[in-house]
Amino acid sequence: MKIAAIYSRVSSDKQREEGTIASQTEALVKFAKDEGFEVPDEWIFQDDGYSGTSLVRPGLERVRDLAAEGQIQAVLIYSPDRLSRKYAYQVLLIEELARH
Repeated sequence: MKIAAIYSRVSSDKQREEGTIASQTEALVKFAKDEGFEVPDEWIFQDDGYSGTSLVRPGLERVRDLAAEGQIQAVLIYSPDRLSRKYAYQVLLIEELARH
């Protein structure tokens, strides 16, 4: 079985009110199960209230650490803009994660 981490993020009050971080995570947990990924509970990361324009986010930093340590084979995200709002950062992160 492939080991994965889940990463969800919301930044605005409106997103938090609508519960989108929970719905993102729920959809990703279902996807992981359907696709044969094992996701330990402690590897479900949520950055609530953090802007996607910055790479300094606790959950994202932990995901990057897990990848660098070789502990995961995949990172599941709801959409690329949850990883970063800046396209250049998305590419940087995808390349970094792919190396590991």
